[in-house]
Amino acid sequence: MKTRDQEYRELFMAEALEYYDSMSRHLSELERNPNAGPALNELFRLMHNLKANARAMGFTDLGEVAHHLETLFGLIRDQERTFSGALIKVVFAGVDALGNMIRAVGADQALPDATALLDNLDRLVRGEEPILEEAEAAESEEESGKKMELSDLVYIQVKKLDNLLNLVGELVIDRDRIMTLAQEIGNPALLATAQHLFRISDDLQYSVMDARLVGVGVLLNKFPRVVRDVASTEDKEVELILSGQDVQIDRNILQIITDALLHLVRNAVSHGLETTAQRAAAGKPTVGHLTLSALTERDDVLIQVRDDGRGIDTEAVRRKAIERGLTTAAAALDEQGVWALLFEPGFSMASKVTDISGRGVGLDVVKMALDSLGGQLRVESQLGQGTTFTLVLPTSIAVKGALLVEVEERPYAIPLMHTDTVLALQPEQISVVGGMLVTHVQGQAVPLVPLQMLLHDEGDELLPFADKADMTGAQQVLVVNYNNRRLGLLVDRFIRQQNIVIKPLSKPLDTIDLFGGVTLLGSGQVCLVLDVPALTRLFLTKRP
Repeated sequence: MKTRDQEYRELFMAEALEYYDSMSRHLSELERNPNAGPALNELFRLMHNLKANARAMGFTDLGEVAHHLETLFGLIRDQERTFSGALIKVVFAGVDALGNMIRAVGADQALPDATALLDNLDRLVRGEEPILEEAEAAESEEESGKKMELSDLVYIQVKKLDNLLNLVGELVIDRDRIMTLAQEIGNPALLATAQHLFRISDDLQYSVMDARLVGVGVLLNKFPRVVRDVASTEDKEVELILSGQDVQIDRNILQIITDALLHLVRNAVSHGLETTAQRAAAGKPTVGHLTLSALTERDDVLIQVRDDGRGIDTEAVRRKAIERGLTTAAAALDEQGVWALLFEPGFSMASKVTDISGRGVGLDVVKMALDSLGGQLRVESQLGQGTTFTLVLPTSIAVKGALLVEVEERPYAIPLMHTDTVLALQPEQISVVGGMLVTHVQGQAVPLVPLQMLLHDEGDELLPFADKADMTGAQQVLVVNYNNRRLGLLVDRFIRQQNIVIKPLSKPLDTIDLFGGVTLLGSGQVCLVLDVPALTRLFLTKRP
């Protein structure tokens, strides 16, 4: 894997070579027409950008030449100098020098000496005649003419990558279909060809997915300024710590969670961290610490926002939830269940909640972004010690691991990200409490509901009271997890686990919340992908 320095260096080289080519083109145009304003403005802009990029990368000599040329072009633009005479030769020599320096950077060599060039540029800026050495100038032009290089990188529009990935998704679906047919027919030659197609398409799929990966640092590195601004507004002292910028993730996922992460960071500084006086009174260091980190966990990417602030006042949140009538069961919820209420739409709108709990302003935005990706949110908090929000994200949105289950002879796919465990429960391991089926998993009471009942639910009526009188034999239960809530789904049988390519539902089916999309199995069967967040919300709304 490339280091961050290598990645930045390659990006710098790609941009610098592009700038160099543009400079040469605009310079030739300016020579033909000294009054070409657009070419002059473009040269000024290119010099300015190259200067900034070179200095940021530590190539100060290169940045210095670009800076001198930028100054000279500024004078030409302001009509204090004219693009004529000896100035033309010096400027061309300057651009050639930039080209040599860029190539030296690419070859990891020492940058050529530009003292004489800088001296001549200074003379031109002062309105003096430069000192030209014809032999050196001719040699320099000849040398630059021999070296023409293309960057190893190409720029590509994200929508082209999206389209390519979509086509690969179609190919993978057909591949699975051909593989299944080959196995059914049993022809050795067809089976060998299908297996070869499987390997090739698999490599192609991961190559395209890899091309879409970017370092999380692309997003995290924008936050020092955000934290600084919010801390300044709140009159707080905050030290931001970044880590894991090299962790790779699909660019589109990073784009989708940008607003959610921005919200969490602002919330952590504004409400999570105390003021300097409050921290001093609590015996804490006056400077609050906020950590933004990325790491990988199996096939997922975890982005954490951790502060050492006041933490979540669970009981205060519980009281507020009961006052607002969000749930009558708030009194019976455990700590995680109470914290989950912070992400309910509307809960965060009450300003008093912010004052009491220090959390809860618009956090439903975060949950909505994660739901759209099939991600999860984990919350850890200790009163007086701080809070950690962990965004659990898929590496790619193109392919998802899923568990296939069957209900009434129809297959359904449930993303693995939301699956917790599978159980085979005997009727005596299931209880009826408050009209709901309940079992215990790892010491926690988990409600159970037949998946078929949720899928066929219509109208506003509550689900019927549960009755286990008809239960015979082992009951197949898939425990799903969403927003720290567990729900057991009773299914007819488990089929298998496999990677699926999810395609969006077309109209009018795309308005059905319970389905997150559709996929095609190798058997040719259309398989609906269940939306676990929507199923959980439906159960919470309809439970008796």
